[in-house]
Amino acid sequence: MAYAKLAALAMLLVVLQASTGTVARLSPAVSTSKLSGMPAVMTVNGFEPGEDGGGPAECDGKYHSDDDMLVALSTGWYQGGVRCFRMIRITSAGTGRSVEAMVVDECDSRRGCKNSIVDTSKAVWKALGLDTNVGEETVTWSDA
Repeated sequence: MAYAKLAALAMLLVVLQASTGTVARLSPAVSTSKLSGMPAVMTVNGFEPGEDGGGPAECDGKYHSDDDMLVALSTGWYQGGVRCFRMIRITSAGTGRSVEAMVVDECDSRRGCKNSIVDTSKAVWKALGLDTNVGEETVTWSDA
């Protein structure tokens, strides 16, 4: 009986979220097999204490230097940490340059991060020949 009430309550919550448009929209889930050429929007993130990246990185609970080649992937691509400490290749549509960066964090799509985001350290922007003041850059990414 308690299970039936719980199931009914869960279904009601789903219906209410769908009717109000508040259902979380996550970045596309992808398999853990090697990916290539995933279109994304690159944003700049601070991985040091007190910066806009928020708290410590999800993968290890630590802060990291903005001088390191780092990335936070939106929720669907982060896949609950499956890509932690793996390298990805990021290619700028603007400059054509490519770099490799290590996944250390999640850009949480349930808490305001847009879908299809590759949120990177300032070092990645610099290596790609881009100005962080631009804010967003069209890129593709793939597993390295």
